Amino acid sequence: MSEPSQNSGPTRRRRRRRNSSLLILAAGILLFGVAAATLYYALRPVTLHIAVGPPGSDDVKLVQAFAQTFAHDGSAVRLTPVTTQGATESVALFAANKVELAVARVDLNLPTSAEAVAILRKNVVVLWAPSGLPPKGSKKPPAAKIKSIDDLAGRKVGVIGRTQANVTLLRVILQESGVNPDKVTIVQFAANQITDLAHDASLDAYMTVGPLNSKITADAIAATAAARGEPKFLPIEVSEAIAQKHPRYESEEIAGSIFSSSPARPEDKVETVSVNHLIVAQHTLHESTVSALVRQLFTDRLQVARDVPGAAKIEKPDTDKDAALPAHQGAAAYIDGTERTFLEKYTDYIWGAILVLSGLGSAGAWFRHYVKRDERDQYISHRDNLLALISRVRGAETAEDLATMQGMADQLLREALDCYDDGAIEEGDLSVIGLTLEQFHHAVADRRAVIGGGDTPGLRMRAS
Repeated sequence: MSEPSQNSGPTRRRRRRRNSSLLILAAGILLFGVAAATLYYALRPVTLHIAVGPPGSDDVKLVQAFAQTFAHDGSAVRLTPVTTQGATESVALFAANKVELAVARVDLNLPTSAEAVAILRKNVVVLWAPSGLPPKGSKKPPAAKIKSIDDLAGRKVGVIGRTQANVTLLRVILQESGVNPDKVTIVQFAANQITDLAHDASLDAYMTVGPLNSKITADAIAATAAARGEPKFLPIEVSEAIAQKHPRYESEEIAGSIFSSSPARPEDKVETVSVNHLIVAQHTLHESTVSALVRQLFTDRLQVARDVPGAAKIEKPDTDKDAALPAHQGAAAYIDGTERTFLEKYTDYIWGAILVLSGLGSAGAWFRHYVKRDERDQYISHRDNLLALISRVRGAETAEDLATMQGMADQLLREALDCYDDGAIEEGDLSVIGLTLEQFHHAVADRRAVIGGGDTPGLRMRAS
């Protein structure tokens, strides 16, 4: 048998080790990149666009304050306000899927994809009629000609706000109160036309729709009182019936003296109707995203209220299934305390990852054996060559032959150890080589005794 090459074998092994190292490094870099990308995707903040208007309104100031707070705190959900000319335009952008969120009244023509996230405030209807200025020299105010909604038939009502939703709401109130809406003339005024409204002598009554602390409502009542006499507030006695028939409206009460304490405006509580002004979200918006948004809103509202007092009035939407506007499932999960924990959300993904990693491990083991199949074959060849050497030892004639065979055995052992270091063979395979080598040494010792007297220093060293 020819002596194994002293250079080609180690060179090939070094080349294989280098290739294996490069392959392992590339696989490690790939796995690290995948893990880093997954972590970045999972932890990156989600930015939602919210349509709100008109410019300079309390709604815009409120949304901007929350957006700044979320950004400052590094919250999981961020807001980007998209300023519009009003709720109508905001709803249009929302319906066109150009924004994920919008601020709007619940009684607007919302698309079916809209679901409630949070109630920013309750807008209440305030209806009043002027009593007329007292005659000169008299301090006693005259009696109001209009004392109830029934008296509005054939009259003219000035409504503050250009939105058609206010007109629709007034017509519902008239209809349910038994007054034909077609017999009432309705004129709309912009919020900056309060002076014109107050001095329009053709108007018989006025209406505003807004929060009870609205400056617009308070200014309108004060202006009409100065121009036309003290207001007579008109109760909506059918507010409960309206709420039953029109679920997007609610029955409400106006507390006495809420607009003024001296004189008291109103003198006593007044029954009325309210409509929610809220944030709506697309139904397709992910549940966890909306849950995080709602949590942030209610966590930060008191902090934001320091600069924008209206933030303190934010309320949770109705989570009942029969609500007029259903709450988004993410908002409902937060409100009802049914949010899923991290493990509950991602258990399937975690088990899936474990299965994938297990499969990758098995595939890696197979690939490793496949890549090192040549070294495995080489090990088998070394083992067989070592067994063949045992047979050759028994036929050796001189000590020099035994020394040569000992050198060949040493080389085969080095080759086997290299295979073990490369992972081509297991520890059990190395034990087989050890057992075979032990038999080889016994054969050498036996043959040396037969040859006798022919020991050489080199042979004695290897046999010792």
